[in-house]
Amino acid sequence: MSSAHPSPARTLLPPRVAWAILLALASGFTLSQSFRTVAAIMGPPLAGDLHLSPQQLGLWAAAFHFAFGLMQLVMGVSIDLFGIRRTILSAFPMAVLGAMVSALAPSYTALLLGQMLIGTGCAPAFLVCTVFIAKYFAPQRFTATSGLIMSISGLGVLATATPLAWLIEVSHWRWGFGVLTIASAVSWAAMWWLVRAPRGMSASPPAGERQSVGAAMRDLLRLFALPHTAGLVAYAAVAYAGFITLRGLWLGPLLVERHGFSLVQSGNVAFAMTLASMVSPAVFGRIDPGGARRIRWLLVFAVIVAALLAVMGLVHVAWVDVLIAIAYGALSGYGLLQYGYVRDAYPEHVRGRALSLFTMAMFMGIALMQWVSGLAASLAPRLGMEPFTAVLLTMSAMLLGGALAFWKLPRARTDLSP
Repeated sequence: MSSAHPSPARTLLPPRVAWAILLALASGFTLSQSFRTVAAIMGPPLAGDLHLSPQQLGLWAAAFHFAFGLMQLVMGVSIDLFGIRRTILSAFPMAVLGAMVSALAPSYTALLLGQMLIGTGCAPAFLVCTVFIAKYFAPQRFTATSGLIMSISGLGVLATATPLAWLIEVSHWRWGFGVLTIASAVSWAAMWWLVRAPRGMSASPPAGERQSVGAAMRDLLRLFALPHTAGLVAYAAVAYAGFITLRGLWLGPLLVERHGFSLVQSGNVAFAMTLASMVSPAVFGRIDPGGARRIRWLLVFAVIVAALLAVMGLVHVAWVDVLIAIAYGALSGYGLLQYGYVRDAYPEHVRGRALSLFTMAMFMGIALMQWVSGLAASLAPRLGMEPFTAVLLTMSAMLLGGALAFWKLPRARTDLSP
């Protein structure tokens, strides 16, 4: 899989051409980030308009990540078989269609369909960026350029904070999806116009280098023969899920319903949390200790954020919830350390497959946490518990469970050395 086995740069493009193509591709990734976090602000008005329960709201948000995670393998194989241009131009219209379906949705079923379409359409958005960087930029620039694209994509998350809240307050939640529909169509047009393949970008690889979806799946399953894979999957399924479930789903409803914040006030908190989260990966990337210390850091930070969520669930004080949300954003970059663990934990010839499995676990874990936390919110009143207390304690327990599995299950020997 090209996405799994990035090759060193073979054909360097003129800088202006390379950056024009990459920024066009990055526009799709930026919109993917918007779609991923839209529920935090759109949730309250949407739930009120369509009379959705917390469980339905959680399932609606989870549908994007379920489709996104499920399609990672397929999109990676598609890039191998058909190239970057054909893959993104064929997939991304589903995101445009899904946003349009969501904007016009007359029912909850239509909303779920829209989310599944959006998640499917966005699935290759970051893959095509990383594959393009690996193929057409100098190898020594891969990390820096990938990090820059991730930072740029953070603009999509910022857009679903205060700007989206303001738009909904002056119009309607449907206009939020309407604007995203238009922006996605413009992004697709930019990719169609600018992503003109240099030799080899869109051409299919030689027959001997192709890999079917079935063969790729068998390769992934073989990784479970390695004893440390199960712990990695358990941890990957909850680490990013904790952050994105709070920022991307429950933060807005919690601030609006628990503390009486306006939608714009909630958006301001989400904006601050997002800014903190955009700085965090760069910080953790620079201070990554490696080896056994990296494992200790992963365990300690998982426990810290689980404790923050528990405090947020039990202490119903507005300024505490706001500060914890921003603090969580500032700590969220600890998840970046997992990439170093995967790199060191697997031999080079299976590292790409391990990264594919890691990505799938991460996004399927988001879907699971969002659905389970929504279920907890719906069941909480029967137990005499505030719904958001149930949500946050459930998220905290899932984070601790993933960390416990990572601690107790076998870990990679390469990372156990001093």
